[in-house]
Amino acid sequence: MSKLFFDRNIKRNYLALVWGDLENNEGRIEGHIGRHKKNRKVMDVYIDGSNGKHAVTNYKVLERFGYTTLIQCKLETGRTHQIRVHMNYLGHSIVGDDKYKKKYKKIKNADETLIDTLYNLKRQFLHAKSLGFIHPKKNKEMTFDSILPKELEKVLKMLRKTNK
Repeated sequence: MSKLFFDRNIKRNYLALVWGDLENNEGRIEGHIGRHKKNRKVMDVYIDGSNGKHAVTNYKVLERFGYTTLIQCKLETGRTHQIRVHMNYLGHSIVGDDKYKKKYKKIKNADETLIDTLYNLKRQFLHAKSLGFIHPKKNKEMTFDSILPKELEKVLKMLRKTNK
Protein backbone atom coordinates (compact mmCIF):
# COMPACT_ATOMS: atom_id res chain seq x y z
CA MET A 1 0.00 0.00 0.00
CA SER A 2 2.83 2.39 0.82
CA LYS A 3 4.27 1.87 -2.65
CA LEU A 4 0.86 2.58 -4.23
CA PHE A 5 0.72 5.90 -2.38
CA PHE A 6 4.35 6.70 -3.20
CA ASP A 7 3.82 5.90 -6.89
CA ARG A 8 0.58 7.95 -6.89
CA ASN A 9 -1.52 4.96 -7.87
CA ILE A 10 -4.29 5.69 -5.38
CA LYS A 11 -7.43 7.49 -6.54
CA ARG A 12 -8.74 9.82 -3.83
CA ASN A 13 -11.97 11.79 -4.09
CA TYR A 14 -13.13 14.30 -1.52
CA LEU A 15 -16.20 16.45 -1.03
CA ALA A 16 -15.76 19.95 0.35
CA LEU A 17 -18.02 22.90 1.00
CA VAL A 18 -16.10 26.11 0.43
CA TRP A 19 -16.93 29.73 1.14
CA GLY A 20 -17.92 31.86 -1.82
CA ASP A 21 -18.88 31.12 -5.40
CA LEU A 22 -16.02 29.69 -7.46
CA GLU A 23 -15.48 31.41 -10.78
CA ASN A 24 -14.98 28.24 -12.83
CA ASN A 25 -16.97 25.00 -12.85
CA GLU A 26 -13.76 23.01 -12.71
CA GLY A 27 -10.08 23.64 -12.39
CA ARG A 28 -6.63 22.43 -11.57
CA ILE A 29 -4.55 23.93 -8.79
CA GLU A 30 -0.86 23.27 -9.15
CA GLY A 31 1.78 24.68 -6.86
CA HIS A 32 4.34 23.63 -4.32
CA ILE A 33 3.08 23.27 -0.74
CA GLY A 34 5.44 24.02 2.11
CA ARG A 35 5.52 25.57 5.56
CA HIS A 36 4.37 29.17 5.72
CA LYS A 37 7.38 31.47 5.98
CA LYS A 38 6.01 33.38 9.00
CA ASN A 39 3.61 30.90 10.64
CA ARG A 40 5.25 27.45 10.78
CA LYS A 41 2.00 25.86 12.02
CA VAL A 42 0.32 26.24 8.62
CA MET A 43 1.20 25.41 5.04
CA ASP A 44 1.25 27.75 2.04
CA VAL A 45 1.37 27.57 -1.76
CA TYR A 46 4.56 28.54 -3.59
CA ILE A 47 3.89 28.80 -7.33
CA ASP A 48 7.52 29.59 -8.11
CA GLY A 49 8.66 26.30 -6.52
CA SER A 50 10.88 28.13 -4.04
CA ASN A 51 9.58 26.09 -1.12
CA GLY A 52 7.77 22.83 -0.44
CA LYS A 53 6.76 19.88 -2.59
CA HIS A 54 4.85 19.67 -5.86
CA ALA A 55 1.08 19.34 -5.32
CA VAL A 56 -1.89 19.04 -7.70
CA THR A 57 -5.59 19.24 -6.85
CA ASN A 58 -8.33 18.96 -9.48
CA TYR A 59 -11.75 20.28 -8.51
CA LYS A 60 -15.24 20.27 -9.97
CA VAL A 61 -18.25 22.27 -8.80
CA LEU A 62 -21.16 20.00 -7.84
CA GLU A 63 -23.61 22.59 -6.45
CA ARG A 64 -23.66 26.35 -6.01
CA PHE A 65 -25.44 27.97 -3.09
CA GLY A 66 -24.34 31.59 -3.62
CA TYR A 67 -22.25 32.15 -0.51
CA THR A 68 -20.96 28.56 -0.48
CA THR A 69 -20.08 25.98 -3.15
CA LEU A 70 -19.99 22.19 -2.92
CA ILE A 71 -17.02 20.77 -4.81
CA GLN A 72 -15.42 17.42 -5.54
CA CYS A 73 -11.62 17.27 -5.32
CA LYS A 74 -9.43 14.66 -6.93
CA LEU A 75 -5.85 14.56 -5.74
CA GLU A 76 -2.90 13.76 -7.94
CA THR A 77 -0.53 14.18 -5.00
CA GLY A 78 -1.00 13.84 -1.26
CA ARG A 79 0.51 16.71 0.68
CA THR A 80 -0.24 17.80 4.23
CA HIS A 81 -3.47 19.86 4.24
CA GLN A 82 -3.39 19.89 0.43
CA ILE A 83 -7.07 20.59 -0.28
CA ARG A 84 -7.33 23.07 2.56
CA VAL A 85 -4.22 24.96 1.42
CA HIS A 86 -5.11 24.93 -2.29
CA MET A 87 -8.68 26.12 -1.77
CA ASN A 88 -7.48 28.82 0.61
CA TYR A 89 -4.97 29.87 -2.07
CA LEU A 90 -7.91 30.33 -4.47
CA GLY A 91 -9.63 32.47 -1.83
CA HIS A 92 -12.30 29.88 -1.03
CA SER A 93 -11.45 28.28 2.30
CA ILE A 94 -13.37 25.26 3.54
CA VAL A 95 -16.41 25.90 5.72
CA GLY A 96 -15.55 25.07 9.33
CA ASP A 97 -11.78 25.24 8.81
CA ASP A 98 -10.39 27.38 11.61
CA LYS A 99 -6.76 27.02 10.57
CA TYR A 100 -7.08 28.18 6.94
CA LYS A 101 -10.07 30.47 7.10
CA LYS A 102 -10.50 33.72 5.27
CA LYS A 103 -12.58 36.63 6.49
CA TYR A 104 -15.96 36.68 4.79
CA LYS A 105 -18.69 39.25 4.73
CA LYS A 106 -21.71 38.51 6.83
CA ILE A 107 -24.29 36.45 4.99
CA LYS A 108 -27.37 38.58 4.37
CA ASN A 109 -30.94 37.58 3.58
CA ALA A 110 -30.50 33.96 4.65
CA ASP A 111 -32.13 31.77 7.25
CA GLU A 112 -30.65 32.54 10.69
CA THR A 113 -30.48 28.84 11.60
CA LEU A 114 -28.47 28.13 8.44
CA ILE A 115 -26.10 31.04 9.09
CA ASP A 116 -25.58 29.88 12.66
CA THR A 117 -24.95 26.31 11.48
CA LEU A 118 -22.37 27.39 8.87
CA TYR A 119 -20.47 29.73 11.21
CA ASN A 120 -20.49 27.29 14.14
CA LEU A 121 -19.77 24.00 12.41
CA LYS A 122 -17.66 21.95 14.83
CA ARG A 123 -15.52 20.46 12.05
CA GLN A 124 -14.33 21.17 8.54
CA PHE A 125 -16.74 20.39 5.73
CA LEU A 126 -14.18 18.11 4.08
CA HIS A 127 -15.00 14.45 3.53
CA ALA A 128 -12.98 11.58 2.05
CA LYS A 129 -15.66 10.22 -0.29
CA SER A 130 -13.75 7.40 -2.00
CA LEU A 131 -10.44 5.64 -2.19
CA GLY A 132 -9.51 3.37 -5.10
CA PHE A 133 -6.54 1.34 -6.24
CA ILE A 134 -5.49 -1.79 -8.10
CA HIS A 135 -4.89 -4.53 -5.53
CA PRO A 136 -1.15 -5.35 -5.73
CA LYS A 137 -1.59 -9.13 -5.50
CA LYS A 138 -5.04 -9.76 -7.00
CA ASN A 139 -4.56 -7.17 -9.78
CA LYS A 140 -8.21 -6.20 -9.25
CA GLU A 141 -9.54 -2.65 -8.99
CA MET A 142 -10.89 -1.93 -5.53
CA THR A 143 -12.89 1.13 -4.52
CA PHE A 144 -14.07 2.05 -1.05
CA ASP A 145 -16.80 4.66 -0.61
CA SER A 146 -17.78 6.52 2.52
CA ILE A 147 -21.12 8.20 3.13
CA LEU A 148 -21.26 11.82 4.18
CA PRO A 149 -21.47 12.18 7.99
CA LYS A 150 -24.87 13.19 9.35
CA GLU A 151 -23.79 16.66 10.49
CA LEU A 152 -22.49 17.49 7.00
CA GLU A 153 -25.55 15.98 5.30
CA LYS A 154 -27.70 18.21 7.54
CA VAL A 155 -25.83 21.30 6.32
CA LEU A 156 -26.38 20.31 2.67
CA LYS A 157 -30.09 19.72 3.25
CA MET A 158 -30.39 23.17 4.83
CA LEU A 159 -28.51 24.79 1.93
CA ARG A 160 -30.63 23.01 -0.67
CA LYS A 161 -33.85 23.99 1.09
CA THR A 162 -32.75 27.61 1.39
CA ASN A 163 -31.48 27.75 -2.20
CA LYS A 164 -34.84 26.85 -3.80
